[in-house]
Amino acid sequence: MKRFTKHILVVILGLIVLIGLGGAGSFIWLLGSLPLVDGQIHVTGITRDIEIVRDRHGIPHISAATDADALFGLGFVHAQDRLWQMEMNRRTGAGRLSEILGPAALSTDKFLRTLGVYRVAEQTLGAYEPAERAPLDAYSAGVNAYLDTHTGPLPLEFLILDHKPEPWRAEDSLVWMKMMAWDLGNNFHEELARARLSRQLSAHQISEFMPPYPGDAPHLIDDLPKLAKLYQAADVTRLAQALPETPPPGIGSNNWVVDGGRTLSGKPLLANDPHLGLSAPSVWYFAHLSVAGHDVIGATLPGVPAVVLGRNNQIAWGFTNTAPDVQDLYLEKIDAAKPDFYLTPTGLRRFSQRQEIIRVKDGADVQITVRESRHGPVISDAAELGLPPGMVMALTWTALLPGDRTLSSAANMMRAENWDEFVNGLRDYHLPQQNIVYADVDGNIGYYAPGKVPIRHKTNRLSGLAPAPGWEQVYDWIGFIPFEDLPQRYNPGGGVIVTANQKIVPDDYPHFITRGWAKPYRARRIRQLLGETKLHSVDSFKTVQSDVTSVVAGDVLPLMLSLTEDRFAPGSDTYTVRGQLEEWDRQMSVDRAEPLLFAAWYRELTRLIYADELKDLFPDMWKMRPQFIHNVLSGTDGQSRWCDDQNSDPVESCADQSTAALDKALVELRTRYGADMNKWQWGQAHMAYSAHRPFGKHPWLSKLFDLAIPSPGGSYTVNAGVYRIRSQEPFHNTHSASMRAIYDLADPDKSLFIHSTGQSGNRLSPHYNNFVDPWRDGTYLSMTTDRQQILAHAMGTLILRPQRTELD
Repeated sequence: MKRFTKHILVVILGLIVLIGLGGAGSFIWLLGSLPLVDGQIHVTGITRDIEIVRDRHGIPHISAATDADALFGLGFVHAQDRLWQMEMNRRTGAGRLSEILGPAALSTDKFLRTLGVYRVAEQTLGAYEPAERAPLDAYSAGVNAYLDTHTGPLPLEFLILDHKPEPWRAEDSLVWMKMMAWDLGNNFHEELARARLSRQLSAHQISEFMPPYPGDAPHLIDDLPKLAKLYQAADVTRLAQALPETPPPGIGSNNWVVDGGRTLSGKPLLANDPHLGLSAPSVWYFAHLSVAGHDVIGATLPGVPAVVLGRNNQIAWGFTNTAPDVQDLYLEKIDAAKPDFYLTPTGLRRFSQRQEIIRVKDGADVQITVRESRHGPVISDAAELGLPPGMVMALTWTALLPGDRTLSSAANMMRAENWDEFVNGLRDYHLPQQNIVYADVDGNIGYYAPGKVPIRHKTNRLSGLAPAPGWEQVYDWIGFIPFEDLPQRYNPGGGVIVTANQKIVPDDYPHFITRGWAKPYRARRIRQLLGETKLHSVDSFKTVQSDVTSVVAGDVLPLMLSLTEDRFAPGSDTYTVRGQLEEWDRQMSVDRAEPLLFAAWYRELTRLIYADELKDLFPDMWKMRPQFIHNVLSGTDGQSRWCDDQNSDPVESCADQSTAALDKALVELRTRYGADMNKWQWGQAHMAYSAHRPFGKHPWLSKLFDLAIPSPGGSYTVNAGVYRIRSQEPFHNTHSASMRAIYDLADPDKSLFIHSTGQSGNRLSPHYNNFVDPWRDGTYLSMTTDRQQILAHAMGTLILRPQRTELD
């Protein structure tokens, strides 16, 4: 890291000197990194002219004669506006960050090389038919056409790190789709958590601490005593601490759709806001593709040749994460006499092995040996734990399996014009499993949850709850849920479909999908708001998407208030604060103190309730856990015993701990935000931070590249603003609505969207951060494909022309 910082310092000083000596001329030279938006460029790889009109918001509207040319144009504009983001994305998936960032990225590279995601992407591409890989080839050609024709400097990141990008490959696109699946699936972290907790807690205590979905039976691990000894031998705590961090609890997404019987227009309305980690630039990039009168517009992922979320002229669709259990950890027992062999149900089998060489900037190359069992890569090797002789940990994950044709599914969705075509297009969808809501101009609504979800033995007692003995066949996957059996609905009675990562199958559903459903706080609130309005409009949907009512506060705060009644001296600060919270309407508003007071009180209470039981595991396991906290404070099944401090002789009650927690919270708030309580506001603490990669971790460059703004909401509000209570800045909003969209099927051109930063990833562009304020304030842009509206106040029109050869 010191070498990395020293190198950056030298380059920054060089840039300062350059600008200082050259003055305006040097700055103008740097502006050459911005895209050409008006004029023409001759390129190879297209059949006819491609027109790219950028509207006043920087959104490209691409008109082409063929689908391939349209995707070429998309690749070109992605590279113009988001080249550094694309570079980081592909290098992350390939495990090649150390080549440009140095030793600081080595541990990440080792893990991703061990996973082998890029190798799987290469194998996937090799199995594609020519028609399947054509979109990838066209898109790659567009990216490379930009690299070949751009004559000015590249964006600042390339200058600071003294790096020149390689040509784009089709595999680079596929690997980022798999890395998105990685971000949306973290079941194996939950397995490790239960394995670690088995050292401190009984099976019953674990089922309380990590409670089931409301109404479901507790998750008890019958074989915990036997398994706990295996986990201790495998040193799962060191493994968990060495792996990449998981997203904070509460992260999720919202979508809902209502049919014409529930709208003023008589046609469906559909809303979607995926909650992802905030970043600068945003994970999303808006684009419009038009081919022979067929339009598709919406959110794209830079590096991927598709409109992922959006609409065409006939249909609209939106995603939320189903969060299926598609990852399992396996303990593999190594033969003492033959260390290259491990135990299977049918005897010993040799690990497959390969060597990986990691190039390291300003350092020597690093060679690692990657082992794979029949279940998958041995991830404990990547952590370099030196586990006790005879035991390693392997990961099975659907993204590492052959046959992934998700990209073909994306192309089919963009082209579909009705429900049957849409559903048929989803058959190729592999990962990550999503709750996809649908609406069309003919008045139909629907829902499907496509994806490759494993089937486990009915006698599998773990079912993804904790790492399994790899030598016992009962824990192996035996197939995948048939497409026809996946959750689905079409024109349901009542005319409403809502998904917010909650449980989406009835109790009698014949297949296991997950035990990790998100708790239904957002889903409850969305249904409540939809039910309060008889006939909906775009405006009423805006109101729902902007809602910051805390259902968690509504559930838990009355218990906290009841437990502390008559506990504080009149006139004391704690007495005053408690009175404020009694009157609070549960709105997590930017300019209010009460959200901060509640969040701080709740945070300290969680510490007092379970830090003593978890001991040294507490720092890693400290999360909000609202269902567990509610059960403790309400005394459900005797769970109030968690309030007693195991480290003291007196028996503390939940009233005692709630009282002490408020005292501690006010001390903490004074330290952080000053002694004057009248100046405390939620927005002051709940800054929405969009961090740059990698400069968000740098003390100086983060001030230039990161974006921050006071934000409303909380971890479980509809308008989400998720924070990590165990972090140094415990209330910073790091995961939120990465984009919002509302689709009006009565007039699709009246649909709306917004994302969290701006279209450009170039810090010198006015479109780097021009969406930040409207995104925070709940305002939107028009999602129009109307040419006259697009040309009004357009930034310019760029024509990509086929490069003529001497033979033409």
